[in-house]
Amino acid sequence: MQARVISIAAALALAFSTAALAQSAERKEKKAEHDRIEADYKAAKAKCSVMKGNEKDVCEADAKGKENVAKAELENKHEPSQAHARKVDEAKAEHEYKVSKEKCDLNKGKQESACEKEAKARYDHAKADIKAKYAAAERKSATGSTTTK
Repeated sequence: MQARVISIAAALALAFSTAALAQSAERKEKKAEHDRIEADYKAAKAKCSVMKGNEKDVCEADAKGKENVAKAELENKHEPSQAHARKVDEAKAEHEYKVSKEKCDLNKGKQESACEKEAKARYDHAKADIKAKYAAAERKSATGSTTTK
């Protein structure tokens, strides 16, 4: 009887240690991916350093936006959820907006103003689409509906 209790305890200990090792490996993988994202951002930003003026601003906005999108995608990959998926979509929309807005600075006066208004309108439209998309998904999960469009 005592040997059986010991073997059950050993089996449980092995199961817990295996789960801990899997979590540790996943944590290391996530950290490595996060470090790669940071390195990619630093490399992209370094490429921007040789540029001047608005070209540099556009380059830096693009590099930062790509970093934010990659981080949001990493979070969603390792902890998939509606909230994380929404953050990915929001990061993409914000990236597009900030780069577009920086590109508008190439114009002057009324053209710049019109460009910025158009960029803002596209961003607001994207945010509204995201809100509607996830509100619909939340309603489906709240009602238990399994139908898809």
